[in-house]
Formats: sequence, structure tokens, C-alpha cells
Amino acid sequence: MPDKPSAATPLEQLPALTVNERVQQVLATLRPSIQWDGGDIQLVDISPQGVVSIRLLGACIGCPSSEATLKLGVERKIRDAVPEITQVIAIEG
Repeated sequence: MPDKPSAATPLEQLPALTVNERVQQVLATLRPSIQWDGGDIQLVDISPQGVVSIRLLGACIGCPSSEATLKLGVERKIRDAVPEITQVIAIEG
């Protein structure tokens, strides 16, 4: 079992989070607001070019506000936290 880093371990010695993990963290912070409105959001893929594909679920499907939520909320938050990401798109299905 690997040693757990102590509280005194310098940040530069801790393993870096992957792009996927950082995107998942951002989605986890956004998810409660989306769920409060009856929807949900799921990470589908992250392309090598930095395009995040997400699936909007529940009340988000067909909601007129979902495009604004995607571009002004989700994409902005992800790109601010994960500079490697170039775009966020919603996929159906």
C-alpha cells in the first residue's frame, strides 16, 4: 500500500491531478445547482485536443436555458480551472 502523504509534504511533491480529475472536480462543484433544477451533468469524454464532451440529463434535456448554462456556466468554470481545455460541447443520447 502506498504511503499516504503527510500534512507536511510540499505540494510540488504530491502527485498532480490529471486533466480528467480536474474536470470532474469542477463538475462536482456545479452538479448541486444543476440537480436543484432537476437536471444533471455527466462527463463523456475529453479529446486530445482539449474538447470536453458532456451529457446533460433530466430537466436539462430540451431546456431552453441549457445552452446558456453550458457556455456561460459550465464551459467558463472548466476553462478557468483547467487551461488545457479548449471547448465544452454537449452531446445527446
